[in-house]
Amino acid sequence: MDSRPDGASLSLKLGLHPLGASFPVSHARQTAASIRARKGGVPVAALTAYDHPTARLLDEAGVPLILVGDSLGMVVLGHPDTTHVTMDDMRHHLRAVARAQCRALVGCDLPFKSYETPEQAVANARLLMADGAGFVKAEGGREIMAQVRAIVAEGIPFCGHLGMLPQHVVEEGGKYRIKGRDDEGRARLIEDALALEAAGAFACVLELVTPPVAAEITRQCQSMVTIGIGSGPDCDGQILVTPDLVGGFPWFTPRFVKPRLKTGADIRDAVAQWVSEVVGKASDDKDGPSCHP
Repeated sequence: MDSRPDGASLSLKLGLHPLGASFPVSHARQTAASIRARKGGVPVAALTAYDHPTARLLDEAGVPLILVGDSLGMVVLGHPDTTHVTMDDMRHHLRAVARAQCRALVGCDLPFKSYETPEQAVANARLLMADGAGFVKAEGGREIMAQVRAIVAEGIPFCGHLGMLPQHVVEEGGKYRIKGRDDEGRARLIEDALALEAAGAFACVLELVTPPVAAEITRQCQSMVTIGIGSGPDCDGQILVTPDLVGGFPWFTPRFVKPRLKTGADIRDAVAQWVSEVVGKASDDKDGPSCHP
């Protein structure tokens, strides 16, 4: 067996970015504390992963935070929204990602209806941590404060999620609406963010929040990193669903995402070409060469 490291692994051993980028790759594993320390400094570039090879690729590319998101319900499992995702689904995919033994901090969503009470939230957060998570994430603000405090009291790092809440999309008529457009919405978001920070959240995803409000939350929260998705450029970091970034789910792409690749289309074209070659070869073999006396 060839035991030589591949190019990406060798680059990481030498402290270089595998793609030659100018920023260094840390040899140390990322933690909630190291991500929090980026507040106001080096932006957090976060992505989702739902399987072992994707987690390895993201880690080799220098991604410091990987989320096993319940978005897997749509981009992996074929559900219409995240409300169909279960704890069993999350644990299965988290374990696959954890086997990559990433330097990145790996977190996992608590899925729909899995944190209805503080006791349930803690029990399920413990399961995810045992499966390899370095933090858990849940949607909501002051309405889940008891759950957040209980999770943090267990020593489990917690990441919040404010703005558009995918687990509540059915309640909102199936529409993904931008949040913080009026004074009431702005005040609610800021108060929720400050409450999450006070409860001990090290980070918070801001999804589809108007950019001025996202910037204001980022400014007011002194110890909680804000990670935006469709919320403008002024958060402490950004997160995307990886299939959106690489064109892996070509049937739908959010308006705020600019795909860097056309992975889905490339796979479809490669497979179609291979199928054509196999069918063509079979046809050639069946006809065979003509043999005349």
